[in-house]
Amino acid sequence: MADTASEDFDFSIEQLGPCKVPSPIELSRVHGDFRANYVTDDSYIRNSINVYNDSETSDDLTKRNLLQKAGPREFIYFDPVHVNAAICTCGGLCPGLNDVIRAIVRCLYIRYGVRRINGFKFGFKGFLPDYAYGTIALTPDNVDDIHKIGGSFLGTSRGGGNRVVDIVDSVERLNINQLYIIGGDGTQRGALDIANEIEKRGLKVGVIGIPKTVDNDLEFIDRSFGFETAVQNAKEAVASIHMEAHSQINGIGLVKLMGRESGFIATATALASHETNFCLIPEVPFDLDGPNGFLATLENRLAGHQHAVIVVAEGAGQELLNATNQMDASGNKKLADIGTFLRDKIIEYFANRNIHINLKYIDPGYQVRAAVTNASDSIYCERLGNNAVHAAMAGKTKMVVGLVHDKYVNLPISMVTQKRNMVDPEGALWRDALDATGQPILMVNNMASVQERMIKQMGGAAKKDN
Repeated sequence: MADTASEDFDFSIEQLGPCKVPSPIELSRVHGDFRANYVTDDSYIRNSINVYNDSETSDDLTKRNLLQKAGPREFIYFDPVHVNAAICTCGGLCPGLNDVIRAIVRCLYIRYGVRRINGFKFGFKGFLPDYAYGTIALTPDNVDDIHKIGGSFLGTSRGGGNRVVDIVDSVERLNINQLYIIGGDGTQRGALDIANEIEKRGLKVGVIGIPKTVDNDLEFIDRSFGFETAVQNAKEAVASIHMEAHSQINGIGLVKLMGRESGFIATATALASHETNFCLIPEVPFDLDGPNGFLATLENRLAGHQHAVIVVAEGAGQELLNATNQMDASGNKKLADIGTFLRDKIIEYFANRNIHINLKYIDPGYQVRAAVTNASDSIYCERLGNNAVHAAMAGKTKMVVGLVHDKYVNLPISMVTQKRNMVDPEGALWRDALDATGQPILMVNNMASVQERMIKQMGGAAKKDN
């Protein structure tokens, strides 16, 4: 079995220039003095930690396997007096956006003494003069309490990231030299385009991404912020729908959750709830009809237990629906609604068999997205924001900060956006989810067609075995 370190990775972090300014953060160079220590650029962790008998790369200590540790440096690139920082949030809402904004502002202002921090309103569109949204001056005073509310204090939007020249014109016109971009894979691809245009113009501007995707589908990173809060809230929705289903004659509870191409939220919710009987995700195809299909399996479940709870990710079963062939402003394919499709098909199926059911359907997606973070995510967001600032002050660029093997590291944007993480149908996470739900391994009638679909779907993705 090949080790991932043998792949063509390059985790080198780009640098704007040498770090000659002493950091205003007074830390320690030695251990044992009860003071936190600076982090050096030659401190790494391994990307690949698996060991296989036939592997020759388990101890690979090159740029293709070593991830630079995040944290404050003893010497920094930017003089805090000359820093003019900007922050924006892009894409859909996600728990934790305000926590990250707050952490960035407070670290810049309090730890480094930066006094010019601006928030661009409504994502990339805030940089474009034709929208005239303007900016917000950010200080600890006006961000201290924003973690107590959901959404984004700066507002967000999809699209606009393709107008790279116009965005960089605004960056140059406003003399911004640190740009913090909070968003998912599409946003981070836009951030890399912006950074490349900045470099092309010879500007010294650090572009730092804080990866935000509630679907938890960015490669290499253990989890994206907001994911645990999303699962917590989804679990509560499942608990409510289970109570409804359990209290009715042949009660069926159907919950649609986020997960366009990756079913991590649905899978984790099924594991956390202990009340989910079917978990349908994009990575595992299923047939609707036929003796081994989902509907027949659901009928068998009702015959034995008189109720059932179904969790479906929004991207599951798309091959069963009529494709929209449309794209949203972020360049994502618009999905057909699997939730209402399943609801109607279930009702029709049991009506044709003259079997009484009582079906309840809920889609808590926007309620989950706008939620305030739980304790775990709040801690994560605080540390992500702090480490993003440490990276920017040290002159790093074209990178995101993230958690890998429970360590905070600096990762090139080009690496985290090259593939999308997906649940591995043959991995430990999905195995445990099947144990939790009790559903069949596959609900299909023709194994050959399933293998063909799975190979096609997983071909461009990174399978994540949790």
